[in-house]
Amino acid sequence: MFISPAFAQSSSSGADLSFPLMMLMLLGIFYFLVLRPQSKRNEAQRAKLNAVRRGDTVVTSGGMVGRVTKVSDTSDEIEVELADNLKVRIVKSTLLDVRSKGEPVKEVTSS
Repeated sequence: MFISPAFAQSSSSGADLSFPLMMLMLLGIFYFLVLRPQSKRNEAQRAKLNAVRRGDTVVTSGGMVGRVTKVSDTSDEIEVELADNLKVRIVKSTLLDVRSKGEPVKEVTSS
């Protein structure tokens, strides 16, 4: 019923290296499956926001869709026309999607 002292005190040198090696492998997997794709998506989103120009159709984080009427190089704000005679200033970082003039609207498929 009790553990023998010889069994309780035994250790092997292979077991001492296995835990740090396993942790390094898990960190590598985490990096390649989570962190790297996320940073690539962020970089693509940042490039898309920096390429906003007059006439583009944008979707805001609030769900509003409008057409860009004014872009300033000095500030982080753009002017978007949501409806006739309704223009709003929006911070670029709040945009979710930018569609250029000739780009078709993406269809949503339900699965």
